[in-house]
Amino acid sequence: MVTFIFWLIPSIFVSEPITPWGFYAHSLINRMAVFSLPPELIGLYKSEIQFITEKAVNPDRRRYAVEGEAEKHYIDLDHYGDSALLFLPIYWNDAIEKISEDSLRANGIGPWSAYLTFISLTKAFENKNKAAILRLSADLGHYLGDLNVPLHTTKNYNGQLTGQNGIHGFWESRITELQATDYALWVGKSDYVEKPQQAIWAAVADAHSQVDSVLRVEKELTLAYPEDQKYSYEERNGLTVRVYSREFTEAYAIALNGQVQRQMKKSIKMIADFWYTAWINAGQPDLSTFSKESVEEEVIVPNSKIKARDH
Repeated sequence: MVTFIFWLIPSIFVSEPITPWGFYAHSLINRMAVFSLPPELIGLYKSEIQFITEKAVNPDRRRYAVEGEAEKHYIDLDHYGDSALLFLPIYWNDAIEKISEDSLRANGIGPWSAYLTFISLTKAFENKNKAAILRLSADLGHYLGDLNVPLHTTKNYNGQLTGQNGIHGFWESRITELQATDYALWVGKSDYVEKPQQAIWAAVADAHSQVDSVLRVEKELTLAYPEDQKYSYEERNGLTVRVYSREFTEAYAIALNGQVQRQMKKSIKMIADFWYTAWINAGQPDLSTFSKESVEEEVIVPNSKIKARDH
């Protein structure tokens, strides 16, 4: 999702997008996942850690450049009712037999798309294609990170249905901006995932179970904070921007009992596990002979005809 804050200058409002997990958080999540890899993998990933870190945000950049990209970042489970997790098939072919593909895409295909990216990464390992391995690893990290965000599992993704507009960027970006440097994000060594599809859906289910608290706690705190205490103003790039105040942000994070940090750690662990599993499933190819040549930049050109949902 992309939410907006308003840059305040005399008589002018300029909107600035805040992307899912924020550019900073997505990059940090991918970066930390590298350190959970075994010796056979960490050599490649650590030598390319700048690429893995920086390109974590490429899927967001594609949302306004590539048709069909936006729906890969979320799934609106509540569109399908209270029994969505029982109703929806976990396998893509079964899903499109049960529900039209257009309808599925209209409400997000995050879990199925993440698995297809994982399969593509496995094939890249089989082919020992360095460029593809790195690009797909960065992408997979982004998609799995998104699916661990509660607001990526609901049609009320920005609180727009409950009068809480802006909560998406608040939860994902403002909290991490102020607190992530103090998070303990080491998650231990990566593990093999026996059933990747089921693991993806389990993560989605866990994230979705937290939607209520994300919204409820913010609403309760808002009642206790006058607007001039809920928001504050900060100077950024020569402009004065209205943001959630530090006091309100810290109170929200405390009331959520470390939820944002927990979801970041779950993302990091899951990403490392999936990278490792793709390599195992590819037959554990020897990657030590890879050249030191850099990987070419992906060219992403925004397309004004693409109207991605602010998600």
